[in-house]
Amino acid sequence: MIDDEPISASAGAADAAPQPQAGAMPATLAPDLLIVVPVRDTVLFPGTVFPIAIGREASILAAQQALREERPIGILMQRDADTAQPGAIDMHRTGTIANILRYVNLPDGGHHIVVQGLQRFRVAGFVRERPFFAVRHVAIDEPQEQGPEIEARLLHLKQQALEALELMPQVPQELSAAVQAASLPGALADLVAAYLDVSRDDRQDLLETIDLRTRMDKVSAFLARRIEVLRLTHEIGQRTKATFDRRQREAILREQMAAIQRELGEADGRSQEVADLSKAIDEAKMPQEVEEVTRKELRRYERMPEAAPEAGMVRTWLDWLIELPWAEPGQRPIDIAEARRVLDEDHFGLDKVKTRIVEFLAVRKLAPRGKAPILCFVGPPGVGKTSLGQSIARAMHRPFVRVSLGGVHDEAEIRGHRRTYVGALPGNIVQAIRKAGARDCVMMLDEIDKMGRGIQGDPSAAMLEVLDPEQNSTFRDNYLGVPFDLSRVVFVATANMLETIPGPLRDRMEIIALAGYTENEKHEIARRYLVRRQLEANGLTADQATIDDAALRRIIRDYTREAGVRSLEREVGRALRHAAVRIAEGSAAGLHIGADDLDGILGAPRFENEIAMRTTVPGVATGLAWTPVGGDILFIEATSLPGNGALILTGQLGDVMRESAQAALSIVKHRARELGIDETRLGRTDIHIHVPAGATPKDGPSAGVAMFTALVSLLTGRTVRSDTAMTGEISLRGLVLPVGGIKEKVVAAAAAGIGRVMLPARNRRDFDEIPADARERLEFVWLERVDQAIESALEAPKDAAVG
Repeated sequence: MIDDEPISASAGAADAAPQPQAGAMPATLAPDLLIVVPVRDTVLFPGTVFPIAIGREASILAAQQALREERPIGILMQRDADTAQPGAIDMHRTGTIANILRYVNLPDGGHHIVVQGLQRFRVAGFVRERPFFAVRHVAIDEPQEQGPEIEARLLHLKQQALEALELMPQVPQELSAAVQAASLPGALADLVAAYLDVSRDDRQDLLETIDLRTRMDKVSAFLARRIEVLRLTHEIGQRTKATFDRRQREAILREQMAAIQRELGEADGRSQEVADLSKAIDEAKMPQEVEEVTRKELRRYERMPEAAPEAGMVRTWLDWLIELPWAEPGQRPIDIAEARRVLDEDHFGLDKVKTRIVEFLAVRKLAPRGKAPILCFVGPPGVGKTSLGQSIARAMHRPFVRVSLGGVHDEAEIRGHRRTYVGALPGNIVQAIRKAGARDCVMMLDEIDKMGRGIQGDPSAAMLEVLDPEQNSTFRDNYLGVPFDLSRVVFVATANMLETIPGPLRDRMEIIALAGYTENEKHEIARRYLVRRQLEANGLTADQATIDDAALRRIIRDYTREAGVRSLEREVGRALRHAAVRIAEGSAAGLHIGADDLDGILGAPRFENEIAMRTTVPGVATGLAWTPVGGDILFIEATSLPGNGALILTGQLGDVMRESAQAALSIVKHRARELGIDETRLGRTDIHIHVPAGATPKDGPSAGVAMFTALVSLLTGRTVRSDTAMTGEISLRGLVLPVGGIKEKVVAAAAAGIGRVMLPARNRRDFDEIPADARERLEFVWLERVDQAIESALEAPKDAAVG
C-alpha cells in the first residue's frame, strides 16, 4: 500500500530505527487520540499484514511518533487518490487500527512500514491535522454471530476461495493454508476481501460493512464473478494451446509430405509457384544487385513451410519487387509545337507559366538524361496548378500520377515501413511508381507545403533525397531494402504558400508563382471550359441550355470572390442544374440563362461594391492585402473620441500590423503642423483604428500607408478617393518601403472595381508580373514618401477640419 508514490525496496535494505528530525516531533499525545496515516488507493483489513511505502512528511512523522510512544496507528483511505496533501474532508471516516511491526529506512531515502490490521474504527472527530493527523475514534468490535446460516456462509465462502486459488497461477501455499484453517466468519471474509481483485471503492465498502451476513454475501458475490473470469481465462488458454499444437503438427506433416514428394520427383504446388516467380524475376529486368537480393529471398521462401508467418511477408515483398518497372524506359518524343497546343487547349492565360513549361520541355528533349529542375507551382487554390501537371504529362506522352502530401507527418509514408512490421508497405513514392507502371512518369507532389512533422520523423527531410537529382538515382525505400532509380521521374510540386516549406526543400525546386485570375480571364475560362464541363456533368447539351456572357460576368462579379475559378464553376453548375430540372420535368425544351435570371436561380448577390459607401466619410482608406488564397481589399477605418491621446486598435491585428499603426500615428503627430492638424487637440483625443472583418486575423507591415492616409483623412476632414487603393510599409522618416504580393494585390484591386492603386516605388520591378488586363484597367501611382500618398489619395480640403 502506498501513501504518496511508489517506492521500491532495494535488495539488502536493513531495519533501522527512525531518526526524528530536530524540532519536528510534537509532545506526547493524549492516550485516547489515534494517530492516522492516509493512504491513496488500498484498504487494510483486520487480521492482514501489508507493507506501506510512506513518502509524505506528515506520514513519516506520524509513523515515527507512533513508534516512539509504542502505540497503534489508524489507516484511512483518501476519497481521491490524486490529492497530494489531503485534509480531514478528503478522507473516509472508517478505517483500520494497526500495529507497526517493522520500520525500514531505504538506501534511497524512502521509508517503509509493515503493519498488521487489528480492528475497524470510526472517526469521531479530527483533533489535529499538522504535523500529522490525530483523531478521536470509536473502535468497532467484530460481530460474534453464530447459527446455521452463518456456518453455511462460512463453508460456501471457503469453497469459493479455494476454487479461486486453484485457478490462479503461482499462489503461495501459505495463503491456501490460511484460508483452509480459517474458522471465524469475519476473519475469513476480511482475508478474502484483502486479496480480491476489486476496485478501491468496493474494498472501502466491504470495510464499512459491519453486519456479518451482509459482508459475507458481498464478498461471496465478488468472488463468484472473479471465479467466472478465471475459469473463462483458463478455458481460452487451453483452446489457444490446443490450436497452436495442431498447427505445429500440420506444419511438420506438410514438411514431411514435401520431402516425400521431392524424393519421388513429384512437383508440388510450391515448386510451381517458385518457378513462376523465378520466371517473373527474369522478365522484370532488374539491375544485377537487385536481382541477386530477390533470388536470395526466393530461395528462402522456397525452404519455408507454407504455414510459417514469415512466408506471407516474403511473398508480398517478392510481388512488390516483381511488379515495379525496373526496365530502362525508351525514348519518348517531345513535340514542342504539340506541347504548346496542349497547354493552350487546357489553360487560358498564364502566358509566362506556359512559356517556362515549354522551356522545361525543350531542355528535356535536347538532354533527356540531364538533371532538369523540379518545378513547384505556387498559388492560391483553383488557379490550375494540378491541371498544369496533367498537361505536362500529356505533352510529354508520359503517364501521370498524383501523390497527395497534405497532412503527411510520418517519414515512413515517404520511405516506407521496414518489412519486419506486420502490414508494412512501401512509401507513397514507390506506390505511385507502381501505379503509373513507368519509371519515367510525371509525378505530381500535391500540397507539398502542408506536410507536418510528428514523433515518427520529418517527412520533408525524406523528400530531400527524393527531389535531389544527385541522390535520387539510388533512392532506398525501407520496405524494398534495395536501391530504386528515381532520376527518370519528372517531379512537379504544388503549394499554396512558400513560408511553410522548409528552406532546404524549397532550395531543390524552381518556384513558379501563379497569381489569381482577372475578371476577363475568369470570363474566358468559364466560357471556354467551365460551361462545357458542367453541361456534360449535368447531362445537358449545348442546345438545351446556354448561359450568355452578361450572366457569366455577373456571376463572377456578384456571386464569387476568389483568386481561382472553383467557386465560379460551382455557381455555373447550380445555374445549369436549374435548367436540368426544368427540362427533366418537361416544362421547357431548352433554357437560356441571362443576367436578369440569376436572382431567381442563385438568389440575391453575395457580394456588393462597398468602395464608394465606405470611403465617403473621412477616416476610411482602402488597403490591399495578400492572403494564402490570393489578394483582397482591406478597409482601414479610423475615428476620434475625447480622451488623452491614446491609440485603440481592433480587428484581430497581429503584432506587426499594430506596430504599423503606432508608426503611422507617430508620423502624423510629428507632422501635424504641416498637415494642418491642431496639435493641441491631438493630446485631448483618442484615436480608434479598426480593420474589418473583425473575426479574421490580420498581420503584416503593408497596411502602413493606408493607416497613415486614414489618420490624416480623419484629422483633416478630407475624404479618401473612392477609386483608390494602396499598399506599402512606412518608416518613421516618412519613406514608403516595398512589400510582397504585388501581383495578387493588384489583381484583387482590379476585380473589386478599383481605378487607381498606389504602390511603393521600389516595387516597380514587379510591374511586369502584373497581368496585362489589370495593367490596362488601373492607374498606377508610385510612392517614394508618405507625402505623395496624401497628395494622390485625399480629396480637396474642406473649409473646416475635424479633430
